[in-house]
Amino acid sequence: MADETETGTPAPHKMPHAHAPAAPPVPPAEPHPSKWGRVDEEGNVYVRTADGERTVGVWQAGTAEEGLLHYARRFDDLRTEVELLETRLNSGAGDPKHALSTATQLRDSLADAAVVGDLAALGARLDQIVSHAERALADAKHEREEARSAAIGRKQALAEEAEQIAAESTQWKAAGDRLRSILDEWKTIKGVDRKTDDELWKRFSKARESFNRRRGSHFAELDKQRAAAKSRKEELIAEAESLVDSTEWGPTAGRYKELMSEWKAAGRAPKETDDALWQRFRAAQDKFFARRSAVFNERDAEFAQNATKKEELLAEAEKLDPSANLDAAKAHLRRLQEQWDEVGKVPRERIRELDGRLRAVQDRIREVEDRRWRRTDPEAQARVNQFRERVAQFESQAEKARAAGDERRAKKAEEQAAQWREWMQAAEQAVADR
Repeated sequence: MADETETGTPAPHKMPHAHAPAAPPVPPAEPHPSKWGRVDEEGNVYVRTADGERTVGVWQAGTAEEGLLHYARRFDDLRTEVELLETRLNSGAGDPKHALSTATQLRDSLADAAVVGDLAALGARLDQIVSHAERALADAKHEREEARSAAIGRKQALAEEAEQIAAESTQWKAAGDRLRSILDEWKTIKGVDRKTDDELWKRFSKARESFNRRRGSHFAELDKQRAAAKSRKEELIAEAESLVDSTEWGPTAGRYKELMSEWKAAGRAPKETDDALWQRFRAAQDKFFARRSAVFNERDAEFAQNATKKEELLAEAEKLDPSANLDAAKAHLRRLQEQWDEVGKVPRERIRELDGRLRAVQDRIREVEDRRWRRTDPEAQARVNQFRERVAQFESQAEKARAAGDERRAKKAEEQAAQWREWMQAAEQAVADR
């Protein structure tokens, strides 16, 4: 962030010496108000412009010098207002329309402004603000037009998708859900003119109606198919019950899997019988797999021992302190991971827990490694230094303004210093957290 003088003119940024702290920037001396105006013997106050001198007021409350400084401070107030307007516009926080109106009014008022200062420079600055605001307004208008075009394009795409679903889709539930999602999204799309919106809505509505007719015909046919599904499922139940006492664990489990696929392929039987058929089919499977589970319990005991070994490795891994010695912690963890792989399988219900604890150790080491890298990032500290310079600059402006008796300007500079101090502290905290 570039430094600025009290006049708002960017000052050149100087890099500090490699072996010495950077000296705070010294703003150039402000030209004496006598450069821009004068007070004659009768107390008439004049400002110099490109068109010559003009009277801006009468001063009889003190010396000519005091009068000139009074009108110079009024110019400073006006310039500060312009600077704030410019800053808000440049940052994107200001309303371009309001900025254009305000800048135009200020520029038009310069011809009669009762101030002493560089009116030509201030007018040029206001010209830039007006141009900037006009460009911003033009950009906003262009964005609205693009948004309208995008909204029309999106509704056209949704209408086309609905028409395709109506003509081709046989995934009735998914397609019905998608049409409802399209309708929900349709309602959120704004900015389309009424005529175009009505035309697109007719297309979408017609597609929905066509889909609903096709779906109704499909389910009428489905009722006929469910009677055949009932007969096929009874055949599958008979085979499933015949395999209950098998000891060929692998082939029989594979056949049950095939029977399940065939069950699903058979479709749904009538609603009043489908649940009862499923219970019989499922009971046969459960009886076989319960017998197989008893046989597998012995193998599960071995997996439990493996889990105990991995817990011991985890206890050692969780004691690692990467913040004390990152390289040693990484090397130690690699050795533990090799042992981890050699241990073998654990009970299925423990996999997520144990692997999660190991990942937590890995993440902790990786976080320390990342944090060590981020601490070397020069950009973060540079931002802190820039914010600190701005705080010092505004505090200096406040002191000068108060010394000059301009309490309003001093208060404004203090508020700006407070804002920059808050940003500086946030940046310092971000660096410290790293």
